[in-house]
Amino acid sequence: MYQEDTIAAVATPMGEGGVAIVRVSGPDAERIAREIFARSGGRNGRLRTHTLHYGTICEPKTGEVLDEVLLTLMRKPRSYTGEDVVEVHCHGGPFLVRRILELILSRGARHAEPGEFTKRAFLNGRLDLAQAEGVLDLIRARTEKGMRLALGQVRGGLSRWIGELREDLLEILVQVEAAIDFPEEEIELLQRDQLAAKTEALRGKIAELIGSYEWGRLFRDGARVCIAGKPNVGKSSLLNALVGEERVIVTEVPGTTRDVVEESINLGGLPVALWDTAGIRRTDDQVEKISVHFTRKRIAEADAVLAVLDGSCPFSPEDRAILESLKEKKVLIAINKSDLSPRLDMRELTGLGYKETMLISAKEDFGLDHLKQELRSLLLGVEIEPQVALTNLRHKAALERAQASLNEALKTLRRSLPPEFVAVDLRDAKEGLEEVIGVISNDDILKRIFDQFCVGK
Repeated sequence: MYQEDTIAAVATPMGEGGVAIVRVSGPDAERIAREIFARSGGRNGRLRTHTLHYGTICEPKTGEVLDEVLLTLMRKPRSYTGEDVVEVHCHGGPFLVRRILELILSRGARHAEPGEFTKRAFLNGRLDLAQAEGVLDLIRARTEKGMRLALGQVRGGLSRWIGELREDLLEILVQVEAAIDFPEEEIELLQRDQLAAKTEALRGKIAELIGSYEWGRLFRDGARVCIAGKPNVGKSSLLNALVGEERVIVTEVPGTTRDVVEESINLGGLPVALWDTAGIRRTDDQVEKISVHFTRKRIAEADAVLAVLDGSCPFSPEDRAILESLKEKKVLIAINKSDLSPRLDMRELTGLGYKETMLISAKEDFGLDHLKQELRSLLLGVEIEPQVALTNLRHKAALERAQASLNEALKTLRRSLPPEFVAVDLRDAKEGLEEVIGVISNDDILKRIFDQFCVGK
């Protein structure tokens, strides 16, 4: 478990604001509240739980009033942490908030560590580990879709899915254990083919869930798209048009963009970081060489590349070299300047294997809505939204271990090895599933997870 002391922290962002919340959790939370809080009208009897009380925060030794506040007490177990919790809703001046927190700490509480309130909620069974991690995703969500994915995890969507997989696995494991415990009944030999079929079906369900990770990750962390091409094809103009404002200097002079410029857009709920980069070409300019190096580095890091060609110019060796270097990436080709007379031979692109291209004009705002739709489809790579999506690399790694153990169990079944060997692999797979929701965990895993949280949550 954990040390059953009382913790306190500011639960709202630091800085000046209309209202701030100081949160207290633990066995002494109610005592501390009684010592520093005076209800309006002198009504200082027992505080009702789950009720907002109006009054003042006072320094007990001097009687000094610090602030008029709303205070709520939530007695265990009906609280976020499963302990007695007190929240002080005060005015949001940084100095005032700090004074109130210091007063609470002086009455016996200690300052909470990052994520300690949510960690206690997990340790007290209020949340499982996947739900607790969903809380962090909810805090960090940048789009409506990302928020809904995180909320689904907080409300137990992934946990229920893992629970069903675990039940399927336990059903298989029970039959194997029965064969071990009652060998004279020959249970294992009679059901070996059935067990293999059930194990194969379970492995398929886990593989499907693992396959949703890239989709979920993009909504959680956002996608990275590099706008690339030779100089003066309109990369910066395209960035400005997609963002909807003049963020990058645009001139007729090739090589205007030297540094990587990053801007964010929302593609139907998918957060996307757009990188406008320097034009790729051979050059003797030392500064431009460095800029091209950074462009190639961003291309390597990107989830997809938006390759821009100038439709008003013939296809050049530089265009060819750039497209050939992108063969291992997800690429969407945008033929810009379509408002001018076309001179680009589309057969050149077909010869390189690029059949899907888009005609756009960043200057005239032509084709950009379609470009956004195609870019979103390219990034997500699926037409049907998965029922449950993984968003966390830890979950993916644990499920991959479970999948690998099921692979070994299948090999063991098909080689007609003793049921004890099958049971070992199935137990390993069970541990992988349980690690996702925290049925089994260790202090190192918990520390890594909750250290990512902000103080006060």
